Amino acid sequence: MAKIVTMGEIMLRLSTPGNSRFIQSDSFDVNYGGGEANVAVSLQNYGNEAYFVSKVPEHEIGQAAINSLRRFGVHTDFIVRGGDRLGIYYLETGSSLRPSKVIYDRAHSSISEATPSDFDFDAIFHGARGFHWSGITPALSDSAAECVREACIAAKKAGVIISCDLNFRKKLWTSEKAQSIMRPLMQYVDICIGNEEDAEKCLGYRPNADVESGKTDADGYKDIFSRMQKDFGFRYVVSTLRESYNASINGWKAMIYNGKDFYVSRRYEIKPIVDRVGGGDSFSAGIIHGLASGMPQDQALEFAVAASALKHTIPGDVNMVSVSEVESLMNGSGNGRVER
Repeated sequence: MAKIVTMGEIMLRLSTPGNSRFIQSDSFDVNYGGGEANVAVSLQNYGNEAYFVSKVPEHEIGQAAINSLRRFGVHTDFIVRGGDRLGIYYLETGSSLRPSKVIYDRAHSSISEATPSDFDFDAIFHGARGFHWSGITPALSDSAAECVREACIAAKKAGVIISCDLNFRKKLWTSEKAQSIMRPLMQYVDICIGNEEDAEKCLGYRPNADVESGKTDADGYKDIFSRMQKDFGFRYVVSTLRESYNASINGWKAMIYNGKDFYVSRRYEIKPIVDRVGGGDSFSAGIIHGLASGMPQDQALEFAVAASALKHTIPGDVNMVSVSEVESLMNGSGNGRVER
Protein backbone atom coordinates (compact mmCIF):
# COMPACT_ATOMS: atom_id res chain seq x y z
CA MET A 1 0.00 0.00 0.00
CA ALA A 2 1.26 3.44 -0.92
CA LYS A 3 1.23 6.38 1.48
CA ILE A 4 -0.39 9.25 -0.41
CA VAL A 5 -0.88 12.71 1.08
CA THR A 6 -3.54 15.20 0.03
CA MET A 7 -3.88 18.76 1.34
CA GLY A 8 -6.75 21.21 1.11
CA GLU A 9 -10.03 22.33 2.59
CA ILE A 10 -12.79 20.13 3.92
CA MET A 11 -16.16 21.85 4.12
CA LEU A 12 -19.62 21.37 5.50
CA ARG A 13 -21.97 20.70 2.58
CA LEU A 14 -25.61 21.68 3.02
CA SER A 15 -27.69 20.44 0.09
CA THR A 16 -31.37 20.68 -0.66
CA PRO A 17 -33.23 17.34 -0.46
CA GLY A 18 -33.62 15.65 -3.83
CA ASN A 19 -33.90 18.21 -6.59
CA SER A 20 -35.71 20.87 -4.58
CA ARG A 21 -34.70 24.51 -4.87
CA PHE A 22 -33.16 26.66 -2.15
CA ILE A 23 -36.26 28.83 -1.89
CA GLN A 24 -38.58 25.88 -1.30
CA SER A 25 -36.44 23.87 1.15
CA ASP A 26 -37.10 23.79 4.88
CA SER A 27 -34.11 21.56 5.65
CA PHE A 28 -30.71 20.58 4.28
CA ASP A 29 -28.93 17.28 3.95
CA VAL A 30 -25.54 17.33 5.70
CA ASN A 31 -22.32 16.00 4.17
CA TYR A 32 -18.65 16.88 4.44
CA GLY A 33 -16.29 17.10 1.51
CA GLY A 34 -13.82 19.09 -0.52
CA GLY A 35 -11.53 18.40 -3.48
CA GLU A 36 -8.51 16.86 -1.80
CA ALA A 37 -10.52 15.28 1.02
CA ASN A 38 -12.66 13.49 -1.58
CA VAL A 39 -9.50 12.19 -3.27
CA ALA A 40 -8.21 10.89 0.06
CA VAL A 41 -11.38 8.89 0.69
CA SER A 42 -11.21 7.21 -2.72
CA LEU A 43 -7.54 6.38 -2.32
CA GLN A 44 -8.18 4.84 1.08
CA ASN A 45 -11.07 2.81 -0.34
CA TYR A 46 -8.68 1.45 -2.97
CA GLY A 47 -6.32 0.12 -0.30
CA ASN A 48 -3.81 2.94 -0.05
CA GLU A 49 -2.73 4.73 3.13
CA ALA A 50 -4.30 8.13 2.53
CA TYR A 51 -3.40 11.11 4.71
CA PHE A 52 -5.40 14.33 4.58
CA VAL A 53 -3.70 17.56 5.68
CA SER A 54 -5.73 20.63 6.59
CA LYS A 55 -6.68 23.01 9.39
CA VAL A 56 -10.12 22.94 11.01
CA PRO A 57 -11.61 24.63 14.10
CA GLU A 58 -11.43 22.98 17.50
CA HIS A 59 -15.20 23.02 17.95
CA GLU A 60 -17.64 20.18 17.31
CA ILE A 61 -18.24 20.97 13.64
CA GLY A 62 -14.52 20.74 13.01
CA GLN A 63 -14.51 17.39 14.81
CA ALA A 64 -17.47 16.20 12.74
CA ALA A 65 -15.51 16.96 9.57
CA ILE A 66 -12.56 14.93 10.87
CA ASN A 67 -14.88 12.09 11.87
CA SER A 68 -16.33 12.01 8.37
CA LEU A 69 -12.86 11.12 7.07
CA ARG A 70 -12.03 8.68 9.82
CA ARG A 71 -15.09 6.57 9.07
CA PHE A 72 -13.42 5.66 5.77
CA GLY A 73 -10.02 5.03 7.35
CA VAL A 74 -8.36 8.23 6.11
CA HIS A 75 -5.46 9.22 8.35
CA THR A 76 -6.06 12.57 10.06
CA ASP A 77 -2.84 12.75 12.09
CA PHE A 78 -1.67 15.94 10.37
CA ILE A 79 -4.90 17.93 10.51
CA VAL A 80 -4.17 21.03 12.61
CA ARG A 81 -6.83 22.37 14.96
CA GLY A 82 -7.41 26.10 15.18
CA GLY A 83 -9.04 29.09 13.54
CA ASP A 84 -12.63 30.25 13.84
CA ARG A 85 -14.71 28.45 11.24
CA LEU A 86 -15.20 25.58 8.85
CA GLY A 87 -16.07 26.59 5.29
CA ILE A 88 -19.62 25.90 4.13
CA TYR A 89 -21.11 25.42 0.72
CA TYR A 90 -24.75 25.16 -0.22
CA LEU A 91 -25.79 22.90 -3.08
CA GLU A 92 -28.98 22.92 -5.11
CA THR A 93 -28.98 19.82 -7.32
CA GLY A 94 -30.37 20.57 -10.77
CA SER A 95 -32.20 18.28 -13.15
CA SER A 96 -32.65 18.14 -16.91
CA LEU A 97 -32.54 21.72 -18.24
CA ARG A 98 -32.00 23.32 -14.80
CA PRO A 99 -28.34 23.37 -13.74
CA SER A 100 -27.07 22.74 -10.24
CA LYS A 101 -26.05 25.76 -8.17
CA VAL A 102 -23.35 26.20 -5.54
CA ILE A 103 -23.17 29.07 -3.05
CA TYR A 104 -19.95 29.42 -1.06
CA ASP A 105 -19.68 30.63 2.51
CA ARG A 106 -16.01 29.89 3.11
CA ALA A 107 -14.30 33.25 3.68
CA HIS A 108 -11.92 33.26 6.67
CA SER A 109 -12.10 29.50 7.10
CA SER A 110 -9.36 27.93 9.19
CA ILE A 111 -7.40 26.55 6.24
CA SER A 112 -7.56 29.86 4.36
CA GLU A 113 -5.79 31.52 7.30
CA ALA A 114 -3.26 28.73 7.85
CA THR A 115 0.45 29.41 7.39
CA PRO A 116 3.33 27.02 6.56
CA SER A 117 4.45 27.13 10.19
CA ASP A 118 1.26 25.25 11.12
CA PHE A 119 2.55 22.10 9.42
CA ASP A 120 5.55 19.80 9.88
CA PHE A 121 6.07 18.97 6.22
CA ASP A 122 9.11 16.77 6.86
CA ALA A 123 7.00 14.50 9.06
CA ILE A 124 4.03 14.69 6.70
CA PHE A 125 6.00 13.45 3.69
CA HIS A 126 8.17 10.92 5.48
CA GLY A 127 7.72 7.63 3.63
CA ALA A 128 5.13 9.11 1.25
CA ARG A 129 4.91 8.06 -2.37
CA GLY A 130 2.47 10.66 -3.62
CA PHE A 131 1.21 14.17 -2.85
CA HIS A 132 -1.98 15.59 -4.36
CA TRP A 133 -3.34 19.12 -4.28
CA SER A 134 -5.74 21.12 -6.42
CA GLY A 135 -6.05 24.66 -7.68
CA ILE A 136 -8.84 25.28 -5.19
CA THR A 137 -6.43 25.45 -2.25
CA PRO A 138 -4.13 28.26 -3.43
CA ALA A 139 -7.25 30.13 -4.59
CA LEU A 140 -8.44 30.40 -0.98
CA SER A 141 -5.84 32.98 0.09
CA ASP A 142 -2.23 34.03 -0.43
CA SER A 143 -1.25 32.24 2.78
CA ALA A 144 -2.91 29.03 1.60
CA ALA A 145 -1.00 29.36 -1.68
CA GLU A 146 2.21 29.67 0.30
CA CYS A 147 1.31 26.52 2.24
CA VAL A 148 0.95 24.67 -1.06
CA ARG A 149 4.30 25.99 -2.30
CA GLU A 150 6.13 24.96 0.87
CA ALA A 151 4.44 21.57 0.78
CA CYS A 152 5.57 21.03 -2.82
CA ILE A 153 9.15 21.98 -1.95
CA ALA A 154 9.17 19.52 0.96
CA ALA A 155 7.55 16.79 -1.13
CA LYS A 156 10.13 17.20 -3.90
CA LYS A 157 12.92 17.07 -1.34
CA ALA A 158 11.48 13.78 -0.08
CA GLY A 159 11.27 12.33 -3.60
CA VAL A 160 7.48 12.29 -3.63
CA ILE A 161 5.49 12.23 -6.90
CA ILE A 162 3.26 15.31 -7.03
CA SER A 163 -0.12 15.45 -8.77
CA CYS A 164 -2.28 18.52 -9.27
CA ASP A 165 -5.88 18.89 -10.38
CA LEU A 166 -5.96 22.43 -11.81
CA ASN A 167 -9.62 22.86 -10.73
CA PHE A 168 -10.29 26.48 -11.71
CA ARG A 169 -13.08 28.11 -9.66
CA LYS A 170 -14.24 31.48 -11.00
CA LYS A 171 -16.02 32.25 -7.72
CA LEU A 172 -12.65 32.13 -5.91
CA TRP A 173 -10.28 34.01 -8.23
CA THR A 174 -9.75 35.44 -11.70
CA SER A 175 -7.86 33.75 -14.51
CA GLU A 176 -5.12 36.39 -14.23
CA LYS A 177 -4.64 35.71 -10.53
CA ALA A 178 -4.80 31.97 -11.10
CA GLN A 179 -2.06 32.03 -13.72
CA SER A 180 0.20 34.21 -11.59
CA ILE A 181 0.06 31.60 -8.81
CA MET A 182 -0.44 28.32 -10.67
CA ARG A 183 2.16 28.62 -13.42
CA PRO A 184 5.09 28.95 -10.97
CA LEU A 185 3.76 26.01 -8.94
CA MET A 186 3.79 23.75 -12.02
CA GLN A 187 7.58 23.35 -11.74
CA TYR A 188 6.94 20.90 -8.90
CA VAL A 189 4.15 18.89 -10.57
CA ASP A 190 4.63 15.45 -12.14
CA ILE A 191 1.01 14.62 -13.02
CA CYS A 192 -1.14 17.50 -14.30
CA ILE A 193 -4.90 16.85 -14.34
CA GLY A 194 -7.67 19.12 -15.56
CA ASN A 195 -10.12 19.88 -18.33
CA GLU A 196 -10.16 22.35 -21.19
CA GLU A 197 -11.34 25.26 -19.01
CA ASP A 198 -8.78 24.54 -16.30
CA ALA A 199 -5.91 24.48 -18.80
CA GLU A 200 -6.97 27.78 -20.29
CA LYS A 201 -7.85 29.67 -17.09
CA CYS A 202 -5.01 28.38 -14.89
CA LEU A 203 -2.16 27.96 -17.36
CA GLY A 204 -3.12 29.83 -20.54
CA TYR A 205 -3.48 26.85 -22.92
CA ARG A 206 -6.58 26.55 -25.07
CA PRO A 207 -7.28 23.28 -26.92
CA ASN A 208 -8.64 23.31 -30.45
CA ALA A 209 -11.94 21.76 -29.43
CA ASP A 210 -15.55 22.82 -28.96
CA VAL A 211 -16.71 20.87 -25.91
CA GLU A 212 -20.09 22.59 -25.73
CA SER A 213 -21.05 21.15 -29.12
CA GLY A 214 -19.53 17.76 -28.36
CA LYS A 215 -16.49 18.22 -30.64
CA THR A 216 -13.87 16.62 -28.42
CA ASP A 217 -11.58 14.86 -30.89
CA ALA A 218 -8.20 13.95 -29.48
CA ASP A 219 -6.37 15.87 -32.22
CA GLY A 220 -7.54 19.12 -30.66
CA TYR A 221 -5.67 18.29 -27.47
CA LYS A 222 -2.43 16.69 -28.65
CA ASP A 223 -0.70 19.96 -29.40
CA ILE A 224 -1.37 21.64 -26.06
CA PHE A 225 -0.51 18.46 -24.14
CA SER A 226 2.86 18.43 -25.87
CA ARG A 227 3.40 22.15 -25.21
CA MET A 228 2.43 21.83 -21.55
CA GLN A 229 4.81 18.93 -21.05
CA LYS A 230 7.63 20.76 -22.79
CA ASP A 231 7.06 23.97 -20.80
CA PHE A 232 6.69 22.38 -17.35
CA GLY A 233 8.28 18.95 -17.57
CA PHE A 234 5.17 16.97 -16.58
CA ARG A 235 5.45 13.17 -16.60
CA TYR A 236 1.79 12.92 -17.50
CA VAL A 237 -0.80 15.38 -18.79
CA VAL A 238 -4.38 14.21 -18.25
CA SER A 239 -7.65 15.82 -19.33
CA THR A 240 -11.25 14.87 -18.67
CA LEU A 241 -13.83 15.54 -21.37
CA ARG A 242 -17.37 16.19 -20.22
CA GLU A 243 -20.12 16.51 -22.82
CA SER A 244 -22.86 18.26 -20.87
CA TYR A 245 -26.14 17.76 -22.70
CA ASN A 246 -28.09 18.85 -19.63
CA ALA A 247 -27.93 18.48 -15.84
CA SER A 248 -29.11 14.87 -16.03
CA ILE A 249 -27.19 13.50 -19.03
CA ASN A 250 -23.45 13.79 -19.64
CA GLY A 251 -20.95 12.10 -21.89
CA TRP A 252 -17.72 11.28 -20.05
CA LYS A 253 -14.26 10.26 -21.24
CA ALA A 254 -10.63 11.33 -20.81
CA MET A 255 -7.19 11.33 -22.41
CA ILE A 256 -3.61 11.02 -21.22
CA TYR A 257 -0.16 11.79 -22.66
CA ASN A 258 3.23 10.73 -21.32
CA GLY A 259 5.44 12.50 -23.84
CA LYS A 260 5.34 9.57 -26.22
CA ASP A 261 1.96 7.85 -26.27
CA PHE A 262 -1.41 9.59 -26.43
CA TYR A 263 -4.42 7.57 -25.30
CA VAL A 264 -8.17 8.27 -25.32
CA SER A 265 -10.46 6.32 -22.99
CA ARG A 266 -13.75 4.60 -23.53
CA ARG A 267 -16.71 6.99 -23.46
CA TYR A 268 -19.56 6.60 -20.94
CA GLU A 269 -22.99 8.15 -21.23
CA ILE A 270 -24.18 8.88 -17.71
CA LYS A 271 -27.94 9.20 -17.35
CA PRO A 272 -29.48 10.06 -15.09
CA ILE A 273 -26.83 11.84 -13.03
CA VAL A 274 -27.52 11.53 -9.30
CA ASP A 275 -24.75 13.87 -8.06
CA ARG A 276 -21.89 15.18 -10.19
CA VAL A 277 -20.14 17.01 -7.33
CA GLY A 278 -16.85 15.23 -6.69
CA GLY A 279 -16.78 13.68 -10.16
CA GLY A 280 -13.44 15.25 -10.98
CA ASP A 281 -12.00 14.31 -7.60
CA SER A 282 -12.97 10.68 -8.12
CA PHE A 283 -11.23 10.81 -11.49
CA SER A 284 -8.04 12.25 -9.95
CA ALA A 285 -8.02 9.53 -7.31
CA GLY A 286 -8.42 6.88 -10.00
CA ILE A 287 -5.44 8.17 -11.99
CA ILE A 288 -3.28 8.46 -8.88
CA HIS A 289 -4.18 4.95 -7.72
CA GLY A 290 -3.74 3.45 -11.16
CA LEU A 291 -0.29 4.91 -11.75
CA ALA A 292 0.85 4.25 -8.16
CA SER A 293 -0.25 0.63 -8.58
CA GLY A 294 1.95 0.22 -11.63
CA MET A 295 -0.81 0.17 -14.25
CA PRO A 296 0.22 1.30 -17.75
CA GLN A 297 -1.19 4.71 -18.57
CA ASP A 298 -4.04 3.41 -20.72
CA GLN A 299 -5.27 1.06 -17.99
CA ALA A 300 -4.86 3.75 -15.31
CA LEU A 301 -6.96 6.12 -17.41
CA GLU A 302 -9.69 3.54 -17.95
CA PHE A 303 -9.77 2.89 -14.21
CA ALA A 304 -10.11 6.61 -13.48
CA VAL A 305 -12.88 7.19 -16.03
CA ALA A 306 -14.88 4.18 -14.82
CA ALA A 307 -14.47 5.22 -11.17
CA SER A 308 -15.69 8.72 -11.93
CA ALA A 309 -18.64 7.46 -13.99
CA LEU A 310 -19.72 5.46 -10.94
CA LYS A 311 -19.35 8.51 -8.65
CA HIS A 312 -22.01 10.33 -10.67
CA THR A 313 -24.51 7.73 -9.40
CA ILE A 314 -23.75 8.32 -5.69
CA PRO A 315 -25.13 11.17 -3.54
CA GLY A 316 -22.60 13.24 -1.60
CA ASP A 317 -19.08 14.45 -2.28
CA VAL A 318 -17.15 11.20 -1.97
CA ASN A 319 -16.92 8.14 -4.19
CA MET A 320 -17.89 5.06 -2.19
CA VAL A 321 -16.77 2.31 -4.56
CA SER A 322 -14.23 -0.49 -4.37
CA VAL A 323 -11.53 -1.52 -6.81
CA SER A 324 -13.53 -4.57 -7.81
CA GLU A 325 -16.61 -2.46 -8.60
CA VAL A 326 -14.55 -0.15 -10.79
CA GLU A 327 -12.91 -3.07 -12.55
CA SER A 328 -16.30 -4.65 -13.17
CA LEU A 329 -17.44 -1.54 -15.03
CA MET A 330 -14.11 -1.34 -16.88
CA ASN A 331 -14.66 -4.90 -18.08
CA GLY A 332 -18.05 -4.07 -19.50
CA SER A 333 -20.51 -4.78 -16.72
CA GLY A 334 -22.63 -1.65 -16.78
CA ASN A 335 -26.07 -3.16 -17.19
CA GLY A 336 -27.18 -2.37 -13.62
CA ARG A 337 -28.62 -5.80 -12.97
CA VAL A 338 -29.27 -6.61 -9.32
CA GLU A 339 -26.38 -8.55 -7.78
CA ARG A 340 -27.77 -11.45 -5.73
